[in-house]
Amino acid sequence: MSIFPRQRPGSSGRRKSARGGRLAVLDGLRILAALMVVFHHYIGYGGGTKPEISAWGKPAEQVFHRASAPAAYLWTGICLFFVISGFVICMSSWGRPVGDFVRSRVIRLYPAYWFAVLLTTAVVTMWPLVRQPLPSEQVLANLTMFHVGLGIPNVDAVYWTLWAELRFYLLFAIVVWRGVTYRRIVAFCSIWTVAGIVSASTKWPVLEFFAMSDVSSFFVAGLALYLVHRYGPNLMLFGIVGISWILSVLYTIQHQHDVNTVLGRPELATWPAVLLTTVSYLVITGVALGWGSRIQWRWLTFAGALTYPLYLLHEAMGWTALRALYDHGTKPWTAVAVVTTGMLVASWLVHRLVEKPLTPRLKTGMTRSIAQLRAAEPLPARPAAPAPAPGVLETVTTPWATAFTPRDTHPPQHTPGPH
Repeated sequence: MSIFPRQRPGSSGRRKSARGGRLAVLDGLRILAALMVVFHHYIGYGGGTKPEISAWGKPAEQVFHRASAPAAYLWTGICLFFVISGFVICMSSWGRPVGDFVRSRVIRLYPAYWFAVLLTTAVVTMWPLVRQPLPSEQVLANLTMFHVGLGIPNVDAVYWTLWAELRFYLLFAIVVWRGVTYRRIVAFCSIWTVAGIVSASTKWPVLEFFAMSDVSSFFVAGLALYLVHRYGPNLMLFGIVGISWILSVLYTIQHQHDVNTVLGRPELATWPAVLLTTVSYLVITGVALGWGSRIQWRWLTFAGALTYPLYLLHEAMGWTALRALYDHGTKPWTAVAVVTTGMLVASWLVHRLVEKPLTPRLKTGMTRSIAQLRAAEPLPARPAAPAPAPGVLETVTTPWATAFTPRDTHPPQHTPGPH
């Protein structure tokens, strides 16, 4: 019996989510992850080696006391983000050519990002209460989203995750180029996991660049869990998820130690961060098994649309607003409530006034560019396989020989994702 699933021709897959394949529960989890990061930066961050680089200009525990300790662990919303990203990218790229995959990533990431870079720069230039603006040439480099590779700092520190996402997309584009199938995703997950382990020990710069040994396990887990969602669970897929979870736990422990150092709070334990990372895995596993398929509240889709702008806008501009309110006598919890609400409203405005108008125009331009590229250089036709010579027996594959031969018989279908 093959470890790769086989389905009847014309089968639509093991599970279908409602509304044309969109999983609304993922939108809810994305906004939850974004709010976790927001409250980490607003309530749990600040103090230690650089107390001035925070919303309050002093250690967070002096402002929020007991509440600052739980908030110090909420950076793990990033872990949930990354697992969701692997799940959704696999879902949304199925059956798509690589040109469409690249186009979808560009029109999804760049309009809100360009606006956020320029708006954040303007805010910290006019009110440098917490952050100082970067030189204009470095701001221009940030607009490419490839600036980290050039050694240029981020306009806003949260952009570091976008650099990880871009490298994930670059690697996964190879799978999309070849055609997304069950066995190719499994091979990709396996190779990437091994590469990450090797890069962590060899410290080869090029391998480290692509392997991303620190965070690749989250993306791999998301990819494998989408296969669970699409085809059903089996030991191989849960083995991939289990290995990824172990690697993610190791990263979580190290990152929490780094956070504790920055906060100047070495007494903070690491187990709450490990628990939150584990919960992230369990929640997406539940989604993969179909436990959230009946959750189709309309407000989740609306909330999911705010996630990306909220993440881009909240730190530098939010800290500036919090510092201004705090310095003028506003109570800390009131300031957090006001600024968080303001960031959500600003996120809706960015979605409504920036993403919605620019996305279709950018999509049209990229579609024309890709069509022109395909028309200018058509791919050469593959030569037909030669017929066997007379008297030569064709190779016959026996059932036992095909037992471990990867095969993907699921017909490609486009399933739009929320990411």
